[in-house]
Amino acid sequence: MSVAPEEPGAPVRVAVVGLGWAGRTIWLPRLAGHPAYRVTAVVEPDPAAKDSAPEDAEFLGDADLLEPRAVDLAVVAVPNHLHAPVAERLLARGVPVFLEKPVCLSVEEADRLADAERAGGAVLLAGSAAAHREDVRTLAEAAAALGPLRHVELSWVRAGGVPDGGGWFTDRRRAGGGALVDLGWHLLDAATTVLGGDTVFRDVLGSVSADFVNDRARTAGWRGGERPAGRGDVEDTVRGFLVTDAGVSVALRASWASHEAVDTTRITVEGAAGSATLTCTFGFSPNRRPARLTRTRDGVTTDVPLRGEPVGAEYARQLDLLPAQLLDPSARGAAAARARHTVSVVERLYASARAPRRDATEADATEADATEADGAASAA
Repeated sequence: MSVAPEEPGAPVRVAVVGLGWAGRTIWLPRLAGHPAYRVTAVVEPDPAAKDSAPEDAEFLGDADLLEPRAVDLAVVAVPNHLHAPVAERLLARGVPVFLEKPVCLSVEEADRLADAERAGGAVLLAGSAAAHREDVRTLAEAAAALGPLRHVELSWVRAGGVPDGGGWFTDRRRAGGGALVDLGWHLLDAATTVLGGDTVFRDVLGSVSADFVNDRARTAGWRGGERPAGRGDVEDTVRGFLVTDAGVSVALRASWASHEAVDTTRITVEGAAGSATLTCTFGFSPNRRPARLTRTRDGVTTDVPLRGEPVGAEYARQLDLLPAQLLDPSARGAAAARARHTVSVVERLYASARAPRRDATEADATEADATEADGAASAA
């Protein structure tokens, strides 16, 4: 079993599993340019993708062909429905895994990942871009000075940015969901960063809609490719309202497309001693807002200084931390537990959104029946 580079200080030997948009655009170039890593293998079933792989890296068609002794870490960036199955097999064979979000699509998958991690003795690490953004970290620091927290509002609303992913991103069977699984996972990570990792949501209520998902004009052009028209069966917008066991309310909205002009991420934290608001744009869309953080107290709003950073810096920051995490015994089990917490909220939001609702006629009839029953009871 290989859990760290063979020699102290040697680069981490990495296999990139999946050369879709994320593997090809986010992870492969950052790994290739990072002195702490050496890409030794690329796994991709499409032979045409070999041109995108480093010349000196072994090109394999299946992750099961990876030799555990020849790799220190597998960065898994396959389509969503394969995240947990591929990572589970690698972990069970003793290969440490860094898994793109969504880490899994169900609580059951999270539990299987935890079992595989224990069985193979290899660590599971997970991507969490929002938690590694400098502006989100600064917001969390500002929130700590607001006294007891009362409410958090998080939104990521794109003007137009429905991902294509070769068609799988808008296919529920392969994606596991739409904007909630994609953008909402980041927002839930940001909420946990502000509220604390041990946050438990007592109440979860959600709604979804799909007004733009099959509008080809709303496709995320920066991702490339062309999404087939009229085939998506996932939501492009989710709205949720959650309450923690401590009584803090959380409002959440994630939209792949909208009638807005600029892609905007906004997080507001309200406390007994004031509020703080971060306005920026998560992700890689070129239709961006500059980051700004403000604090308001007693009717006075002031700016909180932010250090500027290039788009995508949060992904490089994660790579900076991975070598130490591979050697940290406390990392074992942590990613699976976090993923289980996040995906349980995702499941509850979807369950709420899909629950049958009584229409107005049914509600009126029920109320009338109840009133008639009350009257009969009073007469008796």
